[in-house]
Amino acid sequence: MRIRNYFTLIVVAALTCSCSTSKKTVQTERTVHSLNLALTANPQADKYANLEYGIRLNVQDSRANRELIQIYDAVAIGKPIVNAYPEVNSFVPEAMRRYMRTMGFNMDADVATDYMMQVTVKEFHTDWLSGIGWNGTVIMDVKIYDHNRSVVYPSAEVAGRASVYGDAKSASLAQQAINQAFANALSDIDWDCVAFFLHRSNNPSQEGNKQVKGDGDTALENLIVHWEINSSPKGAHVQWRFVTNGNDVKNQNWKYLGTTPYEGTKSLGLLGMTYNNSGNVRVQIKVTKSGYGDQIRDYDLRSVIDEKEVSCFVELPKEDE
Repeated sequence: MRIRNYFTLIVVAALTCSCSTSKKTVQTERTVHSLNLALTANPQADKYANLEYGIRLNVQDSRANRELIQIYDAVAIGKPIVNAYPEVNSFVPEAMRRYMRTMGFNMDADVATDYMMQVTVKEFHTDWLSGIGWNGTVIMDVKIYDHNRSVVYPSAEVAGRASVYGDAKSASLAQQAINQAFANALSDIDWDCVAFFLHRSNNPSQEGNKQVKGDGDTALENLIVHWEINSSPKGAHVQWRFVTNGNDVKNQNWKYLGTTPYEGTKSLGLLGMTYNNSGNVRVQIKVTKSGYGDQIRDYDLRSVIDEKEVSCFVELPKEDE
């Protein structure tokens, strides 16, 4: 009798353990969601058409956590398994290129002159939070290089967030939140600033800190200044140079222009110069003639840029015999 009761207890214990294991398996089953990533934003078409320079896009996926759902407090144990189509590292560059083309940016125009937009994806996920619902988050860093690969736009963080209240089991709401968050991140980029570097203004004052590097992509380098220099007596030799008291630009040696009366046009492409530091630079004109004393005229470069003219008449004093 005791043996029969012993075996009965063993069977009951086994059945109890089996039921407990089965119940635990059911509790930890994870729902599988499929999210279709899509560009849902419609930017202003052709806003940045006819820019002088093209731009290239390079996207790097640097997410520390690549799970598309990172927080899910609808259940105490487990969270849904999420598959995205297309994958984030292929969706983001393709969608951004389409977005930028719509705005009028010239993508991949000329490798020799194109600027480079470096985008680093730091976060890309949608989470379900009690009382809030689905909450999409997209965070990226944006940096711009010129065609010499010098940084012209330091790294700036852009962020997009979107909340959609609804069922924790709804894949369509999770999808809506992440797509809207991505659209909001794109709109957070300062596109006017991006376009500024791809546009060559006709007015140097609108490019205050844009530095002359010898590539012809600044208003200063393309500014045409009218030169008119005369003397009495005529036939004097004319030279000119830049003189500076700043560290950004260097002094120049005298350069020969011609003889008086001299009239012509000339650009002002001094390496390192910007409109804002041009107040530290002066233009010197030297007029010389055998038998007469040399004469030098001095002009503030900022005034020359604003007036687009260098004009003077020089009386040469005769040297004592």
